[in-house]
Amino acid sequence: MIKLITIFSFLILSLNLTAQNFIVSGFVRDKATGESLINANIYEKNSFQGTISNEYGFFSLSLKKQKHTIVVSFVGYDKKEFEINLVSDTSINVELSLQSELKEVNIYGNGGSKISRTQMSMVEIPTTTLNKIPVLLGEPDVLKVIQLLPGVQSGSEGTSGIYVRGGGPDQNLFLLDGVPIYNANHLFGFFSVFNPTAVKTVKLYKGGFPARFGGRLSSVVDIRMKEGNMKELKGEFSIGLISSRFSLEGPIKKDKTSFIISGRRTYIDILAAPVIKAVNKHTAGYKTTGGYFFYDLNGKINHKFSDNNRLYFSSYLGLDKAYTKDESFYVDDHIRFNTSNKSGLKWGNITNALRWNYVYNPKLFSNVTLTHSYYNFNVGEESMIVNTKKNTKSEDVFEYNSGIRDFAGKIDFDYFPSPRHSVKFGVGNIYHTFKPGVNHIKNTNGEELKNKTDTTYGNANINANEFSLYAEDNFDLSTRFKVNFGLHFSAFHVQGETYTSLEPRISMRFLGSEKWSLKASYAKMSQYIHLLTTSTISLPTDLWLPVTKKVKPQTSHQFAVGGFYKLPKGFDLSVELFYKTMSNLMEYKEGAAFTGISSGWESKIETGNGEAYGIEVMLEKNIGKTTGWIGYTLSKSDRTFENLNFGKTFPAKYDRRHDISVVLTHKFNNHVDIGATWVYGTGNATTLAYQKYPSANFTSGNGWYDNTIEYYNGRNNYRMPSYHRLDVGVNFHKQKKRGIRTWSFGFYNAYSRQNPFYLYWGYESQDGYNSQGWYYQDSKPALKQVSLFPVIPYFSYTFKF
Repeated sequence: MIKLITIFSFLILSLNLTAQNFIVSGFVRDKATGESLINANIYEKNSFQGTISNEYGFFSLSLKKQKHTIVVSFVGYDKKEFEINLVSDTSINVELSLQSELKEVNIYGNGGSKISRTQMSMVEIPTTTLNKIPVLLGEPDVLKVIQLLPGVQSGSEGTSGIYVRGGGPDQNLFLLDGVPIYNANHLFGFFSVFNPTAVKTVKLYKGGFPARFGGRLSSVVDIRMKEGNMKELKGEFSIGLISSRFSLEGPIKKDKTSFIISGRRTYIDILAAPVIKAVNKHTAGYKTTGGYFFYDLNGKINHKFSDNNRLYFSSYLGLDKAYTKDESFYVDDHIRFNTSNKSGLKWGNITNALRWNYVYNPKLFSNVTLTHSYYNFNVGEESMIVNTKKNTKSEDVFEYNSGIRDFAGKIDFDYFPSPRHSVKFGVGNIYHTFKPGVNHIKNTNGEELKNKTDTTYGNANINANEFSLYAEDNFDLSTRFKVNFGLHFSAFHVQGETYTSLEPRISMRFLGSEKWSLKASYAKMSQYIHLLTTSTISLPTDLWLPVTKKVKPQTSHQFAVGGFYKLPKGFDLSVELFYKTMSNLMEYKEGAAFTGISSGWESKIETGNGEAYGIEVMLEKNIGKTTGWIGYTLSKSDRTFENLNFGKTFPAKYDRRHDISVVLTHKFNNHVDIGATWVYGTGNATTLAYQKYPSANFTSGNGWYDNTIEYYNGRNNYRMPSYHRLDVGVNFHKQKKRGIRTWSFGFYNAYSRQNPFYLYWGYESQDGYNSQGWYYQDSKPALKQVSLFPVIPYFSYTFKF
């Protein structure tokens, strides 16, 4: 390891000190909006020496002292060429215009950059793709599009959870403007918290992780919000089946300060209110109310002090709430008693980020970030009986709270020491406060006021400090061979214990020609927080918990190799093989759950190891009126826990042998485009009883035992039926006087496949005549399937101005 550090330090300090080199630097932005363009290509036309813009549109390119032709390009924009006589360091800002034919072409990704860049196992998703792919109830969703990529599995029917390369749901790092989102789901996992109208860019890292990322084992989903239009006021609103959303952006001071605000809310509770009211009319003395809704609110302010000095503030607020209330009365001994029962469940995220960009010189760019995030869930029940004669009440209250709060700060640098090196380095710290679970119980007896209970107890809060330090160098060994080498160091201090991890990362690219390349990568990752879950869907009762003296950090080692090919007629092909090992994974013991309070959570878990490997193939068509991709994954994911399944290896819950996704969009003209997706997956693993036996104490009736013992011959011992589904959608656009109107129609699960949500053992009745001619009725055990979604039509109306 010392040798690796020495080599890495040498590479970082390797500078091209020739006095004949000067720097061309600046920002690349959208001409119409002033938005920075991330990963724009900047290169010298004759030598093909080049670079890409960073997350804020900044670039730096070192060239010899002479005349040059600089080319700047970005997917979907007209490229720009200009001559420059380089006699000193030069700063330029480049503004690109949308291609005039952009509305005729939907482009997914960038095949050329996939071939030339060192990074592998990373996919960029254009925001235009989000609105063209048909999804559940017509709600555009970042995570549902990510589920259609090779190496990513969707979990349960209709949910937005992702399982990447054999990893669990807690092993995905979701970043919104650099701030971790701990619960990325609405509606129990059926939608994600990312409002597509506020999203600017989406990147998914499945492996080959750059050194700047840490804290999770399986993936990084890096989502950047729009910055706000610097030129003019723009907006859009959309009305759908279950929700509406809006977005408004524009300059506060033109070319100096901009804003964007986006919001979304469902109205399931509003739609259900008339139905509930109608039910109450027919039930004398009984009244019930209830509902469910979620909302999101995104905001961002962007202020430009100068070309080299910029400040951003972004915020997100989201909440889910489900609630019920029943009211009734009864009469006892001529006394009326009013009763009410209330229950509620709510959870949400709050994030805030303040970041300052500063360009020290043409070679050094910095970004300082201060963030705050808070995730909390609350579940409660309250029962009350009021004696109307004595005006007293008896009350029982139960409330459970859990969550996590972070305060963080970090500073990141982009350094361009020479034409062959681009270096990133930085340092950060997060102060965590975990609330593993606090119970509040209150009991009041209205008749005897002395019998009261009002107490709070449960697992104590845990404070922890997470420190990180990283450096990575992307450098050219030759014109064909390029390497990105980095080190990520982390330390986690909790309960007097400090865990440390030194994580090497390396990615290599061999460029065979402009049409093909070969790549390989290795990454070690560590994770200091865990998610305990017992459900097939994402519930807020899933608990985020830190490592402790007893619970060690998760670690993984991932290797990947791949080939990337540019085929004729706009097709691109990529093939990747991966192998990953994981240790110190966590699961509940058999029968344990979050609701128990007799002992701490550490006593309810088991730790073990995991292994995943597979091959991913993706064929893309990037240009033309018909675009899309076909993805295929062949993989295997296992778990081994000493105290689960008798120590024998068992398949992970979302282990799937085969996964296929077909995504197509076609534009007929400026007014009509269609989209379709078809997915197929091997059935998920589930645990089912193999046999039933009578217990020692039983009663019988009709030949069946009322009390039985179930025998399981292994964990995740049964495969559900395979999953497949077709979604189709069509969009009708029309230019109006004040903007563009779009009507969208489609079908989720178009051929109404009854896909399994879960399986259980039940009974099927049977009747007939026996050999003696007697008629009989009987029942026999049968495996039952619960399915959630038949064919579901959807529509929405969108107006952009």
